[in-house]
Amino acid sequence: MKLHSCLLFSTKSNATSADDNAIPTLSAKTSPPSTTLLASEASTDSNISLSSSSFTSSTTIISSSSLDSHASLPSLRYSLLSDHLRPLRLVPIPLSSLKPTPSSSLHVTSLAVSGSRLFAATGHRITVYDSSASSSHLIKSFNSDGGSSGSVKSIAFSDGRVLTAHQDGKICVWKQTGERHKLIATLPTVTDRLRHFAFPDSYVQVRRHKKRLWLEHNDAVSGLVVNNGLIYSVSWDKTMKVWRASDLRCLESVRAHDDAVNAIAVSRDGIVFTGSADKRIRVWAIRAGEAKHVLIATLERHRSAVNALALSSDGSALFSGACDRSILVWERVEDSAGYMAATGALRGHDNAILCLVNVSDLLFSGSADRTVRIWGRGTGGQFCCLTVLEGHLKPVKSVTAMWEHDEVAEPDDAVSVFSGSLDGEIKVWRVKVVLNEGSSRSTSTNSPSAI
Repeated sequence: MKLHSCLLFSTKSNATSADDNAIPTLSAKTSPPSTTLLASEASTDSNISLSSSSFTSSTTIISSSSLDSHASLPSLRYSLLSDHLRPLRLVPIPLSSLKPTPSSSLHVTSLAVSGSRLFAATGHRITVYDSSASSSHLIKSFNSDGGSSGSVKSIAFSDGRVLTAHQDGKICVWKQTGERHKLIATLPTVTDRLRHFAFPDSYVQVRRHKKRLWLEHNDAVSGLVVNNGLIYSVSWDKTMKVWRASDLRCLESVRAHDDAVNAIAVSRDGIVFTGSADKRIRVWAIRAGEAKHVLIATLERHRSAVNALALSSDGSALFSGACDRSILVWERVEDSAGYMAATGALRGHDNAILCLVNVSDLLFSGSADRTVRIWGRGTGGQFCCLTVLEGHLKPVKSVTAMWEHDEVAEPDDAVSVFSGSLDGEIKVWRVKVVLNEGSSRSTSTNSPSAI
């Protein structure tokens, strides 16, 4: 995999043929936290060791491959007083692990939850677990023989169907029939291709002496989001494409960035945010009287590739994670999303931020430092790190979470956190959230475990 200035997963747009499992390792000799490494100084051949001898706490790695975070932005890490939101307390219960495949060389690249089922991607294979049981167990797996599609980069759901984005630029659509998931379509569909292939203006130049239909991704599809009857896909080919979920027809293709697009988030009102290896976040919307998405803002504060995006529940705040080790908080200054401003930085991770997910008032971040951090927002609107979940031996590539109902506590007082890593393991924590009288949420962790 070809890299930019960050540790991993900020790939150039010509990396389709690269081996997705080729992960650089981190040198035991790390640079001081104050050292800033320019993009031109980053080396993709550095000898990095990400192994760990045991599941211990306080694992700290500071990599010179990860750029320094923003000194110019206020740090929100310790700004919340204990009477607003107490830290999580982890019960020291030994962790166990689940490996979707026996091969340790296969990384967990994507996790997604639909109802009570957890979908985990390792290589091209998707494994399904029942996450509602007290002890999560394997239900089935599918696409076991689909190696030609490349590894799965993202998973989404639409009208009972499962959508998977792949390394080779394909988007596969699956529908459950009985106990099996059957492949029913690959985007773009044959019908869509036939509709355009005969017209010369349907082709775009993708590289020298090579053209492809504009509705095709010509590099890895890095992200999928389904919103209001539309499917949004972004790719290392620098584009964003919009598909109609009802008939799977491609409606538009947008040259979104100057480099690989790594992340996408869509608000309930249809505002689209894309994050790229060009260090920028761009905001897209369909204006009144127009039929296609147009650029309404470009957000530039990160110093390295943007890897992950997440939106708050009401869409008023955007969180962006990058190789500079920081999570920036963007908030709307006015009603328009085009006027979002960076209001602070969540600091604490010692390496690149690789994944983000927001559940209610909790933000979950996974990093190349092998940890998952949980951030909470208090009554004053400020954030703090509530706890650090440790135990992975390699970078955390995917994290997801869902609320659950506890038999003895009130509804919506517990959240299950799922993390997938390049060590090939999935871990699960059950975090209880207790509301104290006269304060905002205070939290404690109950029975952390890994399936």
